[in-house]
Parts: sequence; structure tokens; C-alpha cells
Amino acid sequence: MIQQSNKPVIRIKNLTRTYKIGTESVHALRGVDLEVCQNEYVAVMGHSGSGKSTLMNLLGCLDMANAGEYELNGIMTTRMSAASLAHVRNQQIGFVFQSFELLPRMTAQKNVELPLIYSEMPFWKRRKLAKQALERVGLGARIDHKPNQLSGGEKQRVAVARALVSSPSILLADEPTGNLDSKTSASIMQLFEQLYAEGQTIIMVTHESDIAAHARRVVRMRDGQIVSDLPIEQDPVNTHNQGPEEAPQ
Repeated sequence: MIQQSNKPVIRIKNLTRTYKIGTESVHALRGVDLEVCQNEYVAVMGHSGSGKSTLMNLLGCLDMANAGEYELNGIMTTRMSAASLAHVRNQQIGFVFQSFELLPRMTAQKNVELPLIYSEMPFWKRRKLAKQALERVGLGARIDHKPNQLSGGEKQRVAVARALVSSPSILLADEPTGNLDSKTSASIMQLFEQLYAEGQTIIMVTHESDIAAHARRVVRMRDGQIVSDLPIEQDPVNTHNQGPEEAPQ
């Protein structure tokens, strides 16, 4: 049985993000509070414009809040410089994107090595860690293949291996099955289940109820605010024949 830790990896308090579009102000996040503990598996859901992508960008240190606090694994990221944020991002966060974001001329192994390039790690160790990460996601036999030689599911597994290679505190997945068929999506969700069982903290943005149902907790957003935060068994996403569009907010 998986033992979830009570140690918070993420602490957010009153996080606010406003964008200027011409003369108008768009309030993407309106004072969001959130806490995620080590080895939680959280799905973030919401309609377009709900703020879920903005929240993901802030969690990933890809953007900065206008106000509020964000503590990641004991590091207060708010008011950090861009260079400091980049360092935290590289050390603490693994990203998995819908579109894979693999470099086409590089092998799977070299793609996975990328997050380690700017470290002081010797070449041989980067190669070893990349190989181990690919073996962990079931691609040990495909390390020398380039993206055009891999299936969609294999490309996403390479992307997951790249996200895991630096042993991040959290794995952030943005619509990780959006470009995959249902059978391949199921295999990627099985991989996420395996990673969760191994102790990885996972936060996944998705609009698909069947994908969100794999998480253990569902955070729903609307108009820049969290409107519900429930264990999976209490959330409407776990109700049969009820998709995200029909589920109450």
C-alpha cells in the first residue's frame, strides 16, 4: 500500500496573476490557496479560461505571480530573479507536455539528457542517468532511436523519462494524453500509476474525465479560483457517465 507523506512539497497562499491585454486587465488567478504533499497524485480540471494553465505555469516556475506566495519543497520562489527561478525549475520540476517537445535530430537518450546539460555532471554520468530513466519507462531497447522512429506512445515515454532524469520533486503533466489514442493513453496512465506507486508526486492538468479519474485528488477551477478540492472518490469525475462538461463545479 502506498504511504503518502504529510510533508508539503507545494504551498501556495493567495496567489494572484493578472495580465494586461491592451487597456484591459485579465484576472487569470484570483487569490488561490493550495497545498500538495509528497507522493500525491492530483488532477487539475476546469473549462478554458478557468486559470488551470496559468496555475500550471506558476507551479512550473515558467511565470511569476503578481501577488501571493509559492513555496516549492521549502524554497520560497516568489520574488526570485529569473535566473534563480530557472535553476529551481531545472532542479525541482519535471515537465511532460501534450506535444512531447522532443528534438527531432537527437536520439531518445540525448533528448533525455537535455535537463542535465547545464549541470556540472560529467558526460558519462549524464549518459548513465538518461539510460536508466529510459529503462524505467520501458524504453531501454529504444535509446538510440530518433523521434521519427518512435510511436506516439514511445515519444511520450521519452518525454516522461526526460522529466524524471533529474529526480524532480514534482512531475507536472499538461494534457499528457492529448495527442494519443485511447489505447496508448491507457498505457501512459499505467506508467503514471507506476511512478506514483514508486513515490513520485504528480500534478496533471486535463480536461478529460477518464484521465482525471486516475488521480487520487481532483482540484477544479473556475474564473481563476479553486471551486472544489476533493479526493477522487468524492469528486463528480468519478461518477459514471458524467464528463467534465456536465460535472457540477
